Amino acid sequence: MESKRTSKVGQLNIVTKDTDLTAVNYLDGATLLIDKPLHWTSFDVVGKVRNLLRAKYRIKRIKVGHAGTLDPLATGLLILCTGKSTKQIDQVQGLEKSYNAKIKLGAVTASFDREMAEENKTETGHIGIQQVVDASMSFIGESMQMPPMFSAIKKNGKPLYKFAREGKVVKRDPRKIMVHDVGFVGWTNPYLELNLTVSKGTYIRTIANDLGANLGVGGYLNGLVRTSIGNYQLSDALQMTDVIDQLQIPES
Repeated sequence: MESKRTSKVGQLNIVTKDTDLTAVNYLDGATLLIDKPLHWTSFDVVGKVRNLLRAKYRIKRIKVGHAGTLDPLATGLLILCTGKSTKQIDQVQGLEKSYNAKIKLGAVTASFDREMAEENKTETGHIGIQQVVDASMSFIGESMQMPPMFSAIKKNGKPLYKFAREGKVVKRDPRKIMVHDVGFVGWTNPYLELNLTVSKGTYIRTIANDLGANLGVGGYLNGLVRTSIGNYQLSDALQMTDVIDQLQIPES
């Protein structure tokens, strides 16, 4: 049987589901592909891995960071870098990203996803498949996108989502984004499913909200899975249960 190993891509020491996690030198630097669980924050994953490695090496500090936030209600590919590999985080963050997005039309939410309650419910029976396809494809290309209030972008050192949960709206500046591709997956009124490939900094929640507005019925992001970052694929990612099982120090 072929032995498990850590593969190297460029200067990154890539750790996948086929890697023996106990044989990796995390201090020297490793880049883990992880399937982020539902309801975990990206920082929850970072914190858990950091604590496991601190216990493994019996040290107080080790560098661990992620290369691109996923919201708690999103799942999919999250890339973590440890040790010396944290120097490569900016390089990984700049790669294009692909998502599978499920959008519900006929209502909006304050968070642009299902974290908050539905508002302004609207009938969608008159919306046809061609209207949905045309509206979806109109997002392809370069545009200026306004970041949502429910985001981790900081204003005066404070994340925007904290202002939002206080009922405050603060001034944001639109950002240039690129939607490289939109793949139509399916439409079962009022639910739409799309595959999107986008540039760094693109908010799929905002696309869902804008798509609903363009159709005149409102919409929000009902589910999101990040399927790739550059050439790194979700299909190669580790489950957090496997990370914990392999790195947890057995009780004596």
